[in-house]
Amino acid sequence: MKRLFDVVTVLFAFVMLLVPMLLVALCVKSTSHGPMIYWSDRVGRNNRIFKMAKFRTMRVDTPAVATHLLHNAGSYLTPIGSFLRRSSLDELPQLWSILKGDMSFVGPRPALFNQDDLIALRTEAGVHELVPGLTGWAQINGRDELPIPEKVNLDVEYLQKQSLFFDIKIMWLTLFRAVWQDGVSH
Repeated sequence: MKRLFDVVTVLFAFVMLLVPMLLVALCVKSTSHGPMIYWSDRVGRNNRIFKMAKFRTMRVDTPAVATHLLHNAGSYLTPIGSFLRRSSLDELPQLWSILKGDMSFVGPRPALFNQDDLIALRTEAGVHELVPGLTGWAQINGRDELPIPEKVNLDVEYLQKQSLFFDIKIMWLTLFRAVWQDGVSH
Protein backbone atom coordinates (compact mmCIF):
# COMPACT_ATOMS: atom_id res chain seq x y z
CA MET A 1 0.00 0.00 0.00
CA LYS A 2 2.84 2.40 0.86
CA ARG A 3 4.53 1.90 -2.54
CA LEU A 4 1.25 2.51 -4.39
CA PHE A 5 0.70 5.68 -2.35
CA ASP A 6 4.25 6.83 -3.19
CA VAL A 7 3.87 6.24 -6.95
CA VAL A 8 0.47 7.94 -7.24
CA THR A 9 1.58 10.88 -5.09
CA VAL A 10 4.90 11.33 -6.91
CA LEU A 11 3.20 11.37 -10.32
CA PHE A 12 0.78 14.02 -9.07
CA ALA A 13 3.70 15.98 -7.55
CA PHE A 14 5.66 15.87 -10.83
CA VAL A 15 2.71 17.43 -12.66
CA MET A 16 2.16 20.10 -10.00
CA LEU A 17 5.85 20.93 -9.50
CA LEU A 18 7.20 20.72 -13.04
CA VAL A 19 7.29 24.50 -13.62
CA PRO A 20 8.82 25.34 -10.21
CA MET A 21 11.44 22.60 -10.74
CA LEU A 22 12.37 24.04 -14.13
CA LEU A 23 12.64 27.53 -12.63
CA VAL A 24 14.88 26.30 -9.80
CA ALA A 25 17.05 24.41 -12.29
CA LEU A 26 17.49 27.55 -14.39
CA CYS A 27 18.32 29.62 -11.30
CA VAL A 28 20.95 27.10 -10.17
CA LYS A 29 22.55 27.02 -13.61
CA SER A 30 22.53 30.81 -14.04
CA THR A 31 23.99 31.64 -10.61
CA SER A 32 26.88 29.18 -10.33
CA HIS A 33 29.35 27.09 -12.27
CA GLY A 34 28.61 23.38 -12.54
CA PRO A 35 25.66 21.05 -13.04
CA MET A 36 22.12 21.85 -11.88
CA ILE A 37 21.74 18.49 -10.17
CA TYR A 38 24.07 17.04 -7.56
CA TRP A 39 24.06 13.25 -7.31
CA SER A 40 24.90 12.17 -3.78
CA ASP A 41 25.85 8.63 -2.74
CA ARG A 42 23.34 7.72 -0.03
CA VAL A 43 22.54 4.69 2.07
CA GLY A 44 19.23 3.08 1.22
CA ARG A 45 17.26 0.12 2.46
CA ASN A 46 19.45 -2.64 3.89
CA ASN A 47 22.45 -0.29 3.66
CA ARG A 48 22.52 -0.43 -0.14
CA ILE A 49 24.16 2.63 -1.76
CA PHE A 50 22.09 4.58 -4.29
CA LYS A 51 22.43 7.90 -6.12
CA MET A 52 20.12 10.60 -4.73
CA ALA A 53 19.50 13.75 -6.77
CA LYS A 54 19.29 17.25 -5.29
CA PHE A 55 19.46 20.67 -6.82
CA ARG A 56 23.05 21.77 -6.29
CA THR A 57 23.34 24.25 -3.41
CA MET A 58 27.09 24.01 -2.84
CA ARG A 59 30.08 24.92 -4.98
CA VAL A 60 31.50 22.10 -7.09
CA ASP A 61 34.71 22.01 -4.99
CA THR A 62 32.87 21.23 -1.73
CA PRO A 63 34.08 18.08 0.12
CA ALA A 64 31.60 15.17 0.14
CA VAL A 65 30.81 15.24 3.86
CA ALA A 66 27.76 16.13 5.92
CA THR A 67 27.28 19.90 5.90
CA HIS A 68 27.60 20.15 9.69
CA LEU A 69 31.15 18.73 9.39
CA LEU A 70 32.33 21.50 7.06
CA HIS A 71 34.33 24.34 8.57
CA ASN A 72 32.37 27.49 7.66
CA ALA A 73 29.75 25.64 5.62
CA GLY A 74 28.16 28.89 4.49
CA SER A 75 31.24 29.76 2.46
CA TYR A 76 30.59 26.75 0.22
CA LEU A 77 27.01 27.75 -0.63
CA THR A 78 26.12 28.96 -4.10
CA PRO A 79 24.46 32.39 -4.35
CA ILE A 80 21.00 30.79 -4.08
CA GLY A 81 22.07 27.72 -2.07
CA SER A 82 20.96 29.04 1.29
CA PHE A 83 17.50 29.93 -0.03
CA LEU A 84 17.10 26.53 -1.71
CA ARG A 85 18.03 24.74 1.51
CA ARG A 86 15.86 26.88 3.80
CA SER A 87 12.89 26.45 1.47
CA SER A 88 13.68 22.73 0.87
CA LEU A 89 13.42 23.35 -2.89
CA ASP A 90 16.78 21.59 -3.27
CA GLU A 91 14.98 18.34 -2.35
CA LEU A 92 12.55 18.34 -5.31
CA PRO A 93 14.68 16.10 -7.59
CA GLN A 94 14.32 13.36 -4.98
CA LEU A 95 10.91 12.75 -6.50
CA TRP A 96 12.87 10.74 -9.09
CA SER A 97 14.33 8.55 -6.33
CA ILE A 98 10.81 7.96 -5.00
CA LEU A 99 9.55 6.98 -8.44
CA LYS A 100 12.48 4.56 -8.87
CA GLY A 101 11.77 2.98 -5.46
CA ASP A 102 15.09 3.98 -3.86
CA MET A 103 13.16 6.28 -1.53
CA SER A 104 9.68 6.79 -0.15
CA PHE A 105 7.93 10.02 0.76
CA VAL A 106 8.30 9.14 4.44
CA GLY A 107 11.08 7.22 6.17
CA PRO A 108 14.42 7.96 7.78
CA ARG A 109 16.44 10.49 5.78
CA PRO A 110 19.08 8.61 3.76
CA ALA A 111 22.51 8.87 5.34
CA LEU A 112 25.55 9.92 3.38
CA PHE A 113 27.72 6.94 2.43
CA ASN A 114 30.40 8.10 4.90
CA GLN A 115 28.22 8.74 7.97
CA ASP A 116 29.46 5.57 9.63
CA ASP A 117 28.17 6.47 13.10
CA LEU A 118 24.62 7.06 11.87
CA ILE A 119 24.66 3.95 9.67
CA ALA A 120 25.93 1.76 12.52
CA LEU A 121 23.32 2.98 15.00
CA ARG A 122 20.49 2.56 12.49
CA THR A 123 21.67 -0.96 11.61
CA GLU A 124 21.89 -1.92 15.28
CA ALA A 125 18.33 -0.66 15.82
CA GLY A 126 16.88 -2.32 12.69
CA VAL A 127 16.09 1.01 11.02
CA HIS A 128 18.24 0.05 8.01
CA GLU A 129 15.39 -2.23 6.89
CA LEU A 130 13.21 0.80 6.10
CA VAL A 131 13.14 2.56 2.74
CA PRO A 132 14.59 6.03 3.35
CA GLY A 133 12.33 9.02 2.93
CA LEU A 134 12.13 12.50 1.52
CA THR A 135 10.98 13.40 4.98
CA GLY A 136 10.65 11.56 8.24
CA TRP A 137 9.74 11.67 11.90
CA ALA A 138 13.22 12.94 12.83
CA GLN A 139 13.01 15.61 10.11
CA ILE A 140 9.93 17.20 11.62
CA ASN A 141 11.26 16.88 15.16
CA GLY A 142 14.46 18.83 14.74
CA ARG A 143 15.94 18.29 11.28
CA ASP A 144 19.54 19.62 11.22
CA GLU A 145 19.54 20.42 14.92
CA LEU A 146 19.31 16.85 16.27
CA PRO A 147 22.32 14.87 17.45
CA ILE A 148 22.67 11.48 15.73
CA PRO A 149 21.49 9.33 18.70
CA GLU A 150 18.29 11.39 18.91
CA LYS A 151 17.69 11.03 15.16
CA VAL A 152 18.06 7.27 15.47
CA ASN A 153 15.67 7.16 18.45
CA LEU A 154 13.08 9.03 16.36
CA ASP A 155 13.74 6.68 13.42
CA VAL A 156 13.08 3.72 15.75
CA GLU A 157 9.86 5.36 16.92
CA TYR A 158 8.83 5.70 13.27
CA LEU A 159 9.72 2.04 12.64
CA GLN A 160 7.40 1.02 15.47
CA LYS A 161 4.51 3.37 14.57
CA GLN A 162 4.62 3.35 10.78
CA SER A 163 1.29 3.41 8.99
CA LEU A 164 -0.26 5.25 6.06
CA PHE A 165 -2.00 7.67 8.43
CA PHE A 166 1.23 8.37 10.32
CA ASP A 167 2.98 9.00 6.99
CA ILE A 168 0.28 11.47 5.94
CA LYS A 169 0.60 13.27 9.28
CA ILE A 170 4.39 13.52 8.81
CA MET A 171 3.93 14.85 5.26
CA TRP A 172 1.56 17.60 6.46
CA LEU A 173 3.87 18.54 9.31
CA THR A 174 6.80 18.62 6.86
CA LEU A 175 4.93 21.01 4.58
CA PHE A 176 4.17 23.24 7.56
CA ARG A 177 7.81 23.24 8.70
CA ALA A 178 9.14 23.83 5.17
CA VAL A 179 6.91 26.89 4.75
CA TRP A 180 8.15 28.32 8.07
CA GLN A 181 11.72 27.04 7.49
CA ASP A 182 11.74 25.47 10.93
CA GLY A 183 14.84 23.54 12.00
CA VAL A 184 17.09 24.46 9.05
CA SER A 185 20.60 25.50 10.06
CA HIS A 186 22.24 26.06 6.63
